[in-house]
Amino acid sequence: MKGFGNWVLGELFCVIVLFFQTVICAHVRYFKIPRLRSLKRVLKDCFHLFIWLFLSSVMPRKHRDILLKKGCILSRNIMSSERAEDYDYMAEDEDMAEFVDDMNEDNNERGGADLGDDEYNVLTKVTDTSSAQARSGKDIQGIPWDRLNITRDNYRMTRLEQYKNYENIPSSGDAVDKECKQMEKGGNYYEFFHNTRLVKPTILHFQLRNLVWASSKHDVYLMSNYSVMHWSSISSNLSEILNFSGHVAPTEKHPGSILEGFMQTQISTLAVKDNLLVAGGFQGELTCKRLDKGGVSFCTRTTYDDNAITNALEIYDSLRSGIHFMASNNDCGVREYDMESFQLLNHFRFPWPVNHTSISPDRKLITVVGDHLHGLLVDSQNGKTVSSVVGHLDYSFASAWHPDGNIFATGNQDKTCRVWDARKVSTPIAVLKGNLGAVRSIRFSSDGRFMVVAEPADFVHVYDTKADYKMRQEIDFFGEISGVSLSPDDEALYIGIWDRTYASLLQYNKRHQYGYMDCYL
Repeated sequence: MKGFGNWVLGELFCVIVLFFQTVICAHVRYFKIPRLRSLKRVLKDCFHLFIWLFLSSVMPRKHRDILLKKGCILSRNIMSSERAEDYDYMAEDEDMAEFVDDMNEDNNERGGADLGDDEYNVLTKVTDTSSAQARSGKDIQGIPWDRLNITRDNYRMTRLEQYKNYENIPSSGDAVDKECKQMEKGGNYYEFFHNTRLVKPTILHFQLRNLVWASSKHDVYLMSNYSVMHWSSISSNLSEILNFSGHVAPTEKHPGSILEGFMQTQISTLAVKDNLLVAGGFQGELTCKRLDKGGVSFCTRTTYDDNAITNALEIYDSLRSGIHFMASNNDCGVREYDMESFQLLNHFRFPWPVNHTSISPDRKLITVVGDHLHGLLVDSQNGKTVSSVVGHLDYSFASAWHPDGNIFATGNQDKTCRVWDARKVSTPIAVLKGNLGAVRSIRFSSDGRFMVVAEPADFVHVYDTKADYKMRQEIDFFGEISGVSLSPDDEALYIGIWDRTYASLLQYNKRHQYGYMDCYL
């Protein structure tokens, strides 16, 4: 009976504590101060942990062991939640879905009735947006601003004030804010064409955002959870190319291939060119597939090191023969493979984790950036350093070469994209500052006219290289960016948006200025 009495006491105490927790959290939410919502979560977690500690002190040992297991699960969930919020993911209190809840509360404050199910569904059910609808005034993401309790401009201001840029070097972004000014807006090089809600891009690692690739103006490949998906903008068809949630094994035999394949591979990065696809995983996995054939061609693991994340991949035409791809890895290595035989050609080692590499158009130099303030230009044949790239204030995660073979760009967590001349890297020829956070992706157009720069969320900038990068188009939306890609002919620009409510694929088409007599040509 004593054990039963302790159990009843524990249950009663649990009910009382949960009641006070509910009241306090309701008050925190009632005031609708965004930063207090994080306090709400802290209070909630503290109450839960306090309950577990109290009950474990009054319960018999047998029940306490069961309780301990539950407590471990709870603490692991709390830690995983805090880890996500510490980084630059879209915070829960900044997610657009919160505003639907807030509007319901505002209705109550004004004496109105709660939102009905139909009206709530209208607010949360988002449809595609066409260019014609956007010209008529519809939000490109389908966000119903006229029915929310905040305007788009006010929400944009809130995002700019509250978005947390992740930095490895403290205050690197603040130092740039004081020294650099943004380039002039006003360019209009790509115009909105379509927002596709059927496509749901996702991100697995918050610093790695190269998960969208356009192989043509109408064909896009991207990651959606465990699947590589293909989107056709002509047929509006979404199809699954590879599913990594289960078993993936090669159907071809090549030396060095892991014939048993992989189970539940977590894909951290992706690359697609023509009919070739390479996916990189968290444990150093590489999976190669020919898109014009069924099955998987090759599976290997670059390293069994504990720090094995595949950070970036690049597929390119080799001047020697055939097509190669390069893998940048957290084990401080850069590996070059032949895409025909899938054999390792080169393995270069560096003193820090390599986050991104890009090879010059003449295939002689490789830009190497990673967990270091300085980048490197290295010889593609032997991996020896040709020169150091000095100027950034934090770690870099993006790089790209201009088609002329002299100019290249690097993207950094100090919120800048810096443009360099390989013939004289002592000083950047341009320092381009972002709005919210780190530069996660850079793409040059194939004709060299434009440079596309993606921040972690909300903003993609298109710079005019002929204007010395002093004129830009700013593409403004809401959501984390999973990747950006220009089609090989530069006619289409695709942007993957990851968000709990408004995940989608944005398509912008290149603007053309035709003369009066062009129709006769």
